[in-house]
Amino acid sequence: MQSCSSALCILILLISTFTTGSESAEPPVKVNLHDSATLPCSERCSGLVKWTVSHKDGDVLAECDQTSCRSVKEGYQMIHDQYLKGNLSLTITDADFTKRGWYTCECDGKDLCDVQLQIEPLNSTVQKKPGQSLVLDLDVSDPVEVIYNSTGAANQSSDQICTVDGCSLECEPEYEERVSAALQLRAVTPSDNGVYTIKTTGDEEVIHTYSVTVQDDQPCLDTDKGPAVPAWMFVLIAALVAVIVILAVKIVQLRRENQMLRNQRI
Repeated sequence: MQSCSSALCILILLISTFTTGSESAEPPVKVNLHDSATLPCSERCSGLVKWTVSHKDGDVLAECDQTSCRSVKEGYQMIHDQYLKGNLSLTITDADFTKRGWYTCECDGKDLCDVQLQIEPLNSTVQKKPGQSLVLDLDVSDPVEVIYNSTGAANQSSDQICTVDGCSLECEPEYEERVSAALQLRAVTPSDNGVYTIKTTGDEEVIHTYSVTVQDDQPCLDTDKGPAVPAWMFVLIAALVAVIVILAVKIVQLRRENQMLRNQRI
């Protein structure tokens, strides 16, 4: 009975430990590019509170104590009145892709909250003409992959076409000669229609999605019906017909007048 009781105590201790740890992890905060973001943390702390980038203890962003708050790095701030009330939230005034990641709030060196900041993926609609180049912005310095989803009704597919890691670019054989290091796809054709998704290779976070349409402005001719007749041709034909009709009427009138003159002479 003693051994069973000890095992039960250990199990309860482990459950309590994992539960406590999970409660300190806040859900991800998602904002649009360049919007302000608030990373929440509701805990009481009578000492020094610091917000840092996770895994970078020396990279302090903002901090508060009983007397005041200060921004260590520009663009990060805490509010002292909120700190005194137990609201230790950090505000990021301009959230961009460089600020993505995990942040830690600590009180006197003890971790209180871990919060992840995410940026909503960008969506772009692009229209190109055959022969033009398609430029895909990377937006981030992280290693990324480009996924192409074709939109053709006959053959829909989803494939990785390129990966970029710094200055290193690797593409599938059919794209090697067409893609440059800046992710510029040259000489596009209607077969390039589709959705191009750029996402990080590590956590597969979607960064940017491009919906691409390649279409020629000139309408195609229907070979079964032959070349289309321009509208001005119909106008010209109608005018010629009208002139012929008028001339025919005039000729008939002249003939009648001549006939009448002949009858009078007789």
